[in-house]
Amino acid sequence: MPAATAACGSRPLLLFSLWGFEADLAAACTTALREGFDGLEVNLRHPALAGLAAGAVVEQLAAAGLQLVLELLTGGDYVPDLACTPEQHLRELEEQLAQAPALRPLRVTVLTGSDSWPWPVQEAFWRQALAAGCAVPVSFETHRSRSFYSPWLLQPFLEAFPDLRLTADLSHWCAVAERLMTPELEPVRAMAARVDHIHALVGHAQGPSVGHPFAPEWGEALEAHRRCWQLFARERSSASQGPFTITPEFGPDGYLPQLPFTRQPVADLLELNTAMAQWLREEVEW
Repeated sequence: MPAATAACGSRPLLLFSLWGFEADLAAACTTALREGFDGLEVNLRHPALAGLAAGAVVEQLAAAGLQLVLELLTGGDYVPDLACTPEQHLRELEEQLAQAPALRPLRVTVLTGSDSWPWPVQEAFWRQALAAGCAVPVSFETHRSRSFYSPWLLQPFLEAFPDLRLTADLSHWCAVAERLMTPELEPVRAMAARVDHIHALVGHAQGPSVGHPFAPEWGEALEAHRRCWQLFARERSSASQGPFTITPEFGPDGYLPQLPFTRQPVADLLELNTAMAQWLREEVEW
């Protein structure tokens, strides 16, 4: 599959997230095309890929004209098992990085490490993790329960590892710091040149996901995220790898608020991600 390119100042590539999507890969491709996405973002262990050889995945995506961002995670799940050692995380990471290139993704985005490790353990782990290498660009997510869970603790990683590239999901930092992230905050400015990929989920001071990003009551939160995302697009450094990519990532698992007693989500997941993609495509100046 030929790699897409995105010149500085052009619109980022928009990926359709399969988080919470329960149908097969063919249905995912159909949905992504219908809603105007440039490709898919899918976890390596997602059921839509189960039982498919790498070549078959590549062929389906190529036939649909869609790109791929591949997500990897270590430690057992999105929230890692506290009993999982740094050595286990590293072994899982190396195994998955070795598998990733066969699917020909534009990039790999990774959730790894643990918020429970002290700095000496973090430093030793990341020195090995970044040395693992991969044939495609790799970025690491700012995600709760992981090494980069807090905006206030990111600077030592940036200083120690100049080659570290990031997937920015500011919604996690909103929840951890109990405040909106804005371009004026030092951690946001410090990370800006390191961001290659964005998860476009809108958080707020009391949680990782608003009920609907375009409801007027969440206007301040949406505007804060927009300003940060534009900063990341503008400040991408010469070390950036691959095209600039964004995945609208409103998701299930308690992220999307639910109505009391019914457990019904307050909005439709596909509608949210599609509306966010359209807004990013038509209303944001890149």
